[in-house]
Amino acid sequence: MSNIKYEILEWIKTISVSIVLAFVITMFIRPTIVQGQSMNPTLEDKDYLIIDKVSYRLNEPSRGDVIVFNSELTTEKGKKKHLVKRVVATGGDNVKVCNGKVYVNEKIIEEGYINGDNTDGDLEVKVPNGYVFVLGDNRLPYKSVDSRSELVGFVDEDQINGRVLIRLYPFYKIKLF
Repeated sequence: MSNIKYEILEWIKTISVSIVLAFVITMFIRPTIVQGQSMNPTLEDKDYLIIDKVSYRLNEPSRGDVIVFNSELTTEKGKKKHLVKRVVATGGDNVKVCNGKVYVNEKIIEEGYINGDNTDGDLEVKVPNGYVFVLGDNRLPYKSVDSRSELVGFVDEDQINGRVLIRLYPFYKIKLF
């Protein structure tokens, strides 16, 4: 009989530790799946990502960060879309897109990660404090709905779910960001 009690106690310990571990993990990281081609070639459709939910509670987003945020766009089923984009500018920065190039504070930014060699659009804006300006890495026409579009615009830092930490799947493309 004491063998059964020991076994039950071990199961309770294992389940308890698993629940606590799962809770702690979900407080700090979150999985998400890329939907679409807007971040090619950096990320591809159906890539499985782990995002860091804590870093922006302690620090501000930085230029070059790849983030996941809540948008006002909806899926076919009516759910809000989470978008994955790259931070190009932060609050107080001036952004200019012209002649296929992106300038932040009057300096052209080098973007070796983009798909295509031009950024469509012609705009000049100042990013409000508490917001970021984001672009997809796939700058081919009509591939990325990002801050150039009124559908997205500036992204409120409070809407950011987290910074992409790692591409976990496909396994042969695992990458830390």
